[in-house]
Amino acid sequence: MSQSTFSMTDQKLTELAEKYGTPLFVYDVDHIRRNARSFVDTFKQYDINYQVAYASKAFSSIAMLQVAKQEQMSLDVVSEGELHTAIQANYPMQKVHVHGNNKSRTVLEMAVDYQVGCIVIDNFYEIALLEEVLEEKQQTINALIRITPGIEAHTHEYILTGQEDSKFGFDLISGQAEQALTYLMDHHSIHLQGVHSHIGSQIFETTGFEMTTEKVFHALSDWYERYQFEAEVVNLGGGFGIQYTKDDEPLPLSEYVHTLVKSVKKAAEEYQLAVPEIWIEPGRSIVGEAAVTIYEIGAIKDIPNVRKYVSVNGGMTDNIRPALYGAEYEATIINKRDQALEETVAIAGQSCETGDMLIWDLTLPKVESGDLLAVYSTGAYGYAMASHYNRFPKAAVVFEENGKDQLVIQRESVQDLTRFDLSYE
Repeated sequence: MSQSTFSMTDQKLTELAEKYGTPLFVYDVDHIRRNARSFVDTFKQYDINYQVAYASKAFSSIAMLQVAKQEQMSLDVVSEGELHTAIQANYPMQKVHVHGNNKSRTVLEMAVDYQVGCIVIDNFYEIALLEEVLEEKQQTINALIRITPGIEAHTHEYILTGQEDSKFGFDLISGQAEQALTYLMDHHSIHLQGVHSHIGSQIFETTGFEMTTEKVFHALSDWYERYQFEAEVVNLGGGFGIQYTKDDEPLPLSEYVHTLVKSVKKAAEEYQLAVPEIWIEPGRSIVGEAAVTIYEIGAIKDIPNVRKYVSVNGGMTDNIRPALYGAEYEATIINKRDQALEETVAIAGQSCETGDMLIWDLTLPKVESGDLLAVYSTGAYGYAMASHYNRFPKAAVVFEENGKDQLVIQRESVQDLTRFDLSYE
């Protein structure tokens, strides 16, 4: 969320920075729970079967998955590591969905061994690999096929053609989806429950979801008529937008659910199909606005009549999004909130890259070395995409709830960085 709506006080954030050091990710667990319940409680208003699966790629840790489990969410994982984290968090495996466009034999074996709730099949290579694993283990598994419905969402814009050019899923237009369906619908070891689709991220409207639902059900109607296949599950993905800056105007999370349920019911009635179980996959919208990253300001470089660079002890190693695709954030000096705004500065990261800039133009009180800068809405794809570039250790992560704080991911040390290095002789 933007600094105007983040609920934790500057005093509390300052105390946490002093206690745990910087850079530091601070998550408001109560906010995470409210977001999760916005989805779950809205579904409960309808007489319909559903699953709300937390997309763990946004931020995965044992503590985070324990919170998601407490909130009765299902879980999406896309790697051996994310599945291992779920196992370590004692996640109910029947509520785990395994995604990915290049699943390894190892992750498929783990998924079968632990009997996850569902594998979202992405391509024909994966079908063959999964068949081998199931045959070797004499097991069966539930699955969805991921389809690309020909709709791509770019926040406010929806494109009806071209999305078939994607590394993900079976394309509807070329007939690949139908080919996968007919192969799997009566498979002896793979139980095809239905279909999955995902049209984009950071979406601020519901139009794209309505369009997707229509296209999915058009295909399902055709498949029912020709093959008597009736989907038990329709997964309509995620991508629900959050607020990074004051210019972002996301919808209430409940509105996405209302739209999806009504769209599915309308399409099912139109095509005379049974209403399937509806699955969604929020990730960013669960955790994105629930966290801030706190940095300490170090070097300050003032180029007269050009720009004032203010460097922090983090940057692209804990938030790659600004360097990767120009993401914008809001921030403030938490130890000077009550002081007048005096200067516009650029917030630079400490990596040896010219492009390591967190915020280009930020108006702040008079900046001094040692000040604490809080960057808002960093709960998704911050720690999850962190790196060891320049061999900087990864930051610590703290959860705060009901006035109590707890370290949930330790800060790495420089010794951790060479833990797996081997000498060469």
